[in-house]
Amino acid sequence: MRHSICLLNDSFPPMIDGVSNAVVNYAKNIEAHHGHAVVVTPSVPGATDEGYAYPVIRYPSIDTRKLVGYVAGYPFSPETARRVQDERVELLHTHCPIASTFLARELRNVLDVPLVLTYHTKFDIDIAKAIKSKLLQGGATKALVENVSACDEIWVVSEGAGKNLESLGYEGAWRVMENGVDVPRGGVGAEAVAAATKDYDLPTGVPMFLFVGRLMWYKGLRIILDALAALKAQGTAFRMVFIGDGADGKAVRETARELRLDDVCFFTGAISDRETIRGWYTRADLFLFPSTFDTNGLVVREAAASATATVMVAGSCAAEGVTDGQNGFFIEENAASLAAKLTALCADPDAMRRVGENAQSQLYLSWEDAVARAYERYEVVIDDYRSGKYPKHKKPMDGFLKSQGELMDTFALLEEVRDEVRDDFTADRDELLTRIRESREDFRAFLRERHEKVQDYLRAEQDRAEERLEDWWHKMDRYL
Repeated sequence: MRHSICLLNDSFPPMIDGVSNAVVNYAKNIEAHHGHAVVVTPSVPGATDEGYAYPVIRYPSIDTRKLVGYVAGYPFSPETARRVQDERVELLHTHCPIASTFLARELRNVLDVPLVLTYHTKFDIDIAKAIKSKLLQGGATKALVENVSACDEIWVVSEGAGKNLESLGYEGAWRVMENGVDVPRGGVGAEAVAAATKDYDLPTGVPMFLFVGRLMWYKGLRIILDALAALKAQGTAFRMVFIGDGADGKAVRETARELRLDDVCFFTGAISDRETIRGWYTRADLFLFPSTFDTNGLVVREAAASATATVMVAGSCAAEGVTDGQNGFFIEENAASLAAKLTALCADPDAMRRVGENAQSQLYLSWEDAVARAYERYEVVIDDYRSGKYPKHKKPMDGFLKSQGELMDTFALLEEVRDEVRDDFTADRDELLTRIRESREDFRAFLRERHEKVQDYLRAEQDRAEERLEDWWHKMDRYL
């Protein structure tokens, strides 16, 4: 059955990150294969949403990109409520537990539809990075958990993400709903690889390692750089490529220079073209992802699509479903362990190839399949909500958000009435202007007629005056 699904997130292109990419692929696959998708996201200066097969509704925001890399959405927008109502939305699916979920809770009160939240990221790390005060960190975490708890169903992208959510104080149920990848299974051809990598010194026969993602220290980038420095010091030949950018990008590049890795370590910056990304995955011999921050690690499966194996930290979320030495490689969370693993694998390229092929056949999950699973669950959630199986949420903010939602609904109604009045007035105005134009022509004709009569009168009076003057002159002439 076709349903109208509203997807909300604090980021969306041109803002690029893993969750933004997830929302794009949810919307794309829902619209193409299942129902109707609507994306609701904060406005971004200069953003254009042309070319999407589904509507993108932007709500007001403050441009805080220089401060935190993202815009800050203002989730109290009557215009947004009105536009979402027009799309006849049957389920709200938020992908960020902050501003987007506040807006989703308001919209739930307006639309009376279920609200699903997917927890993608370990937000405690983001909160700690953005807020230095321990007291304020605690308050922000409590607000986040309350926001999550107010939703009707919680999805997580991995078991580790669910455990992280519980560690923040969340006590409810959750369900694993894995994300997919938006690259097809299989690498690209030699020409595409050459086009993607042509500007870099990548000798044939020298192992090439790859990282794709935001350049943030908490993704294990220091572990990678220190391990590479150890490899170079012992004389092991290699090349390393970092694709992406982020708040720590400048510091990461400076550290690479300090470690004298300039000649073997390259930074491409962010790349949005997926075929170019596929070219890099195909060229790489090994993908390095020693992150314990990421809750899913889509890049691990993107690499697997091109038969490239990943080195990851044992026990991390990215390592879920992976078997060491079979479809991936495990290390401890330190540079020495990574250096030892890379040294061994550089000496055994067949192991990298074999494990990469296994990763391709065993780890790959397309977005088409991932969204199909999610859509099946949407239908269950919609039926359960309509049957009254979800409890009414009574969180401290619910009263305010309910009032806010009702206010937004009222404003939306007023906007609708205003538009109707404007339309009626426009029609009346057009009729009035037509009548005025017609009357104006009649008035001009009247004036022309009056003008001519006055002219005739003046000419007649002039003739009579000349006659009287002539008569007076004759009389004066006789008198004199």
